[in-house]
Amino acid sequence: MGNFTGRSAIVTGGSHGIGLGIAKRFADDGAKVAIVDINEENLQAAKAYFEEQGQEAKTIQADVSNYESMQAAAQEVHDDFGSLDILVNNAGVIRDNMLFKMTDDDWDTVMNVHLKGSFNAARAVQQYMVNQKYGRIINISSTSALGNRGQANYATAKAGLQGFTKTLAIELGKFNITTNAIAPGFIETNMTRATAERIGISFDDLIHASVSNIPVARSGKPEDIANTAAFFADERSGFVNGQVIYVAGGPKA
Repeated sequence: MGNFTGRSAIVTGGSHGIGLGIAKRFADDGAKVAIVDINEENLQAAKAYFEEQGQEAKTIQADVSNYESMQAAAQEVHDDFGSLDILVNNAGVIRDNMLFKMTDDDWDTVMNVHLKGSFNAARAVQQYMVNQKYGRIINISSTSALGNRGQANYATAKAGLQGFTKTLAIELGKFNITTNAIAPGFIETNMTRATAERIGISFDDLIHASVSNIPVARSGKPEDIANTAAFFADERSGFVNGQVIYVAGGPKA
């Protein structure tokens, strides 16, 4: 067992990609993990994986954009696991388009999942963390927060998460609750695969083009983000609060 023995964690959007990578890392390090996601098929696949590993994990179908749904999920996790120690706000979607083509639905969907979803989840878990005088909240931002063509909605949401992170750090720090953010660069996931489809190139070509601009000369994997999440979630990281780490293989997005 690792650093998270006896700890419990919620990972939203944790049934695939970066979220699943984080959930796997936490479980490998001894945590009891709850994956909250809206996609039932992906949840079933994740559940089967953890059962095969013999790890304590549960899956909950919930909509992060609905507060009552997240409130019920948080209570279920706390009641079943006996505590609620770590929250990773990872749930996300993309609705990429140039500004003149972007619809109200494109904008609202991204804001509701990324920003409102993180707000709902943090609001739902904070009561348990405050009562136990311990917590770790980790928000998944993006290098797109610095601006990215065709992603006015996504870039705005990811930048907003950084302000949300710093505000929660100020408000909750006195309760021994830290809030930090990770801003991934190019990570090989279904989301970046969808980006390749949107711009009309193969995923391999997108990887090659991205790697050519990354100083470490490789693309990122979900495990790279999981490693940083494990650092933020560690009990020994209690003096690290309100920070944003860009995990992008170099100093620039």
